[in-house]
Amino acid sequence: MTDQQQLWDHDVAQNYDTPGEGMFAEDVLGPTVGVLKGLARGGRAVEFAIGTGRVAIPLADAGVPVSGIELSHAMISRLREKVDEQRIPVVQGDMASALAGDDFALAYLVFNTIANLVTQDEQVACFENAARHLQPGGCFVVELWVPQLRSLPPGHSGTVEVSDPGYLLVDSYDVLNQRVVSHHVRFDPDPAGSREARIERTPHRYVWPSELDLMARLAGFHLESRWADWNGNPFTAESRSHVSVYRLSAV
Repeated sequence: MTDQQQLWDHDVAQNYDTPGEGMFAEDVLGPTVGVLKGLARGGRAVEFAIGTGRVAIPLADAGVPVSGIELSHAMISRLREKVDEQRIPVVQGDMASALAGDDFALAYLVFNTIANLVTQDEQVACFENAARHLQPGGCFVVELWVPQLRSLPPGHSGTVEVSDPGYLLVDSYDVLNQRVVSHHVRFDPDPAGSREARIERTPHRYVWPSELDLMARLAGFHLESRWADWNGNPFTAESRSHVSVYRLSAV
């Protein structure tokens, strides 16, 4: 996990938040917090890869006691600029193995975070770790994108996922090993601009929903529900992401 620690460094942490926009927009956070609060059922929640508190802070503001696990010291430092340890306690460590306590009603990870674990063993261990944190009958919520292999042109291993002024997102696939590297290219949209392009790369291991369900079963969970998004829209063959709710056995 050393490489992941380097990826989420001070510069990334300081520029991660986009208040009111993108994944920080109210129409994104509102439904997310609403679903998680309902699933917590008045109990405590733990967020795996809590980051800078994008979801944890509004969830705590909504009355759900939240703890977290986060690998990156820099992301924790950014979170601490907003809330203290008493408000949202955080354990620094790997979400596949670090312990933040037990008897939680809800464990969750959002925004494709489980794909940051780049081996199948680590992803299986993440489910097992979620089970260790939960009380019997608790639930584990995973938000994850659906691999877009159908978008790959014949003979090519990459796709352009986003093309905006000043920003390109290019995903390159290694389908043999179920890996994808996201290339984030940021540049001056003005052709006469002098700023050099900056490239950041993040590796992932993509997971099909069916494989995720098997990981859950190995850890003692069963799939309770799956939606295309936090608004509860139906998950279909055309969905590009999903929110999956896994329930831990009550015995």
